[in-house]
Amino acid sequence: MLCCLPGAPPRSHTHTHRQTSLGRTWSGAAMPKVKGRKRQQLQEGRANGILFNTSAGQHILKNPLVVNSIIEKAALRRTDVVLEVGPGTGNLTVKMLEKVKKVIACEIDPRLVGELQKRVQGTCLANKLEIKVGDVLKTDLPFFDACVANLPYQISSPFVFKLLLHRPFFRCAILMFQREFALRLVAKPGSKLYCRLSINTQLLARVDHLMKVGKNNFKPPPKVESSVVRIEPKNPPPPINFQEWDGLVRIAFVRKNKTLSAAFKSSAVEQLLDHNYRIHCSLHNAEIPENFKISEKIQTVLKDTGYSEKRARSMDIDDFIRLLHGFNSEGIHFS
Repeated sequence: MLCCLPGAPPRSHTHTHRQTSLGRTWSGAAMPKVKGRKRQQLQEGRANGILFNTSAGQHILKNPLVVNSIIEKAALRRTDVVLEVGPGTGNLTVKMLEKVKKVIACEIDPRLVGELQKRVQGTCLANKLEIKVGDVLKTDLPFFDACVANLPYQISSPFVFKLLLHRPFFRCAILMFQREFALRLVAKPGSKLYCRLSINTQLLARVDHLMKVGKNNFKPPPKVESSVVRIEPKNPPPPINFQEWDGLVRIAFVRKNKTLSAAFKSSAVEQLLDHNYRIHCSLHNAEIPENFKISEKIQTVLKDTGYSEKRARSMDIDDFIRLLHGFNSEGIHFS
């Protein structure tokens, strides 16, 4: 089954001498005459007549042991609908099709769509595969029980949050990331890698680092090491307005080593919170004193909550929840 996402490129089954937005392909044709290291790079990035575009994150997982390990850690069930993003030539896809009810594969490159179709054509697996052609970040996700993917690393962060805000809830996601990104997801307060990504992800989900994957397990090999991470959404989610939460965390982590007192003295921050405060007062028919200064009110909240001299790098989820409540109870909002 094949369908196109909004804004997706048209379907195509012709792959010879085709110029695409991802660069020229040489499927079914001789490799262009190049020498030395450039030719070696082209050969390393070529399989089944496809020239992979590494700048678009096309690194195909080739080691069957790693593929099997990922599927095992996903604990897939016969009744599962699985979402896969960036299936490539289908090494992971085919193995999952053997174990689940259905795989919905999202792929932006029509050349790889053709390869994936050819791989299952005429087999009993074909009617269990649905391919969506286009940019997964620009469309609504379908219903699925689990997400298993070797993601293009460029979309890691936006895709994680698209997943975590997706409803209805899915059971889990087993995702391949660049090693450093994966370590940021699981980083704890006080860690060098602890950041806004860490705390936002951990607010909405349980995150576990499952295994390291070396660059030689891919074709062509990426320049970085990789890791597989399990993400399990918290269901029900914490009773927090995520836009408010993210607005606060964003300010705190702009300079995570600064005290919050210093971080909130930014003129841009003060202007934003002053604007929001005046809207709040207007909606609640609250009078604003003539000599009112938002900077003074912000610093009062920070002192009263005990976070004035704290730094974002060492604050956990409970700390930020208490701080957000402190600001909101005084009419200061972040969205």
